[in-house]
Amino acid sequence: MRALYLKNTLNNGGVSGLGTKSLRQWTAELQVQFRDIALLEAAFTHSSFKNEHRQANLTDNERLEFLGDAVLELCVSQYLYRQYPHAVEGDMTRMRAAIVCEPSLAAFAQDLRFPPHLRLGKGEEISGGRGRPSLLADTVEAFLGALFLDQGLPEVDHFLARHFYVRIPRSGFADDSWRKDFKTLLQELVQKESLGDLAYATVSESGPAHERRFVVQVKVAGKVFGEGVGRSKKEAEQCAAESALATIGTR
Repeated sequence: MRALYLKNTLNNGGVSGLGTKSLRQWTAELQVQFRDIALLEAAFTHSSFKNEHRQANLTDNERLEFLGDAVLELCVSQYLYRQYPHAVEGDMTRMRAAIVCEPSLAAFAQDLRFPPHLRLGKGEEISGGRGRPSLLADTVEAFLGALFLDQGLPEVDHFLARHFYVRIPRSGFADDSWRKDFKTLLQELVQKESLGDLAYATVSESGPAHERRFVVQVKVAGKVFGEGVGRSKKEAEQCAAESALATIGTR
């Protein structure tokens, strides 16, 4: 199964987000009202912006991302537990992985217009960070972490029910394709179509030991068919395989 597509206080040459007023208007459209606007601003502040603007009390979204990742997994786990009462643990784990993977979260961020509100450093802006899937997925998690701190788990679950769970097809797990990981699905498709040799290559590794980020490319017959990012090589390979499946499917 493919991913479920599902106060701007500084003048920094237009590379920051749209500002506090715009953030408030945007969240109001999403039926969310933050009590602590500083939390909301922090959720959209990338570390590159903080590094370029060494301002007292300026907070980036990395800690919120860490928290939001756990909150999202808990909420989706609860949703699956209720929605699929007969599913076993392993099945629900694979369902959850398909729902909260980077491509799905990035598409969700695009659909809900997260990018215009990001506060990025000039270098990150120039390099295309505002549309980078990994950055957008991280921002979704940071937003959920901020919402959790501001209003608690029930409001996060209500937000996801309004905007995220509804993107999950009720019959989305009716077939068995999701039971196989993306690497297995890709390997079966490549063999079936006789497309050539399949290989994965780690392009880069970055980040501290406790929060590594791997970039992996998958090649078919020597050509790059997909690229993935993950906190482990295994996760990055899965994302790369998913990307390759989409590429092959649109040829």
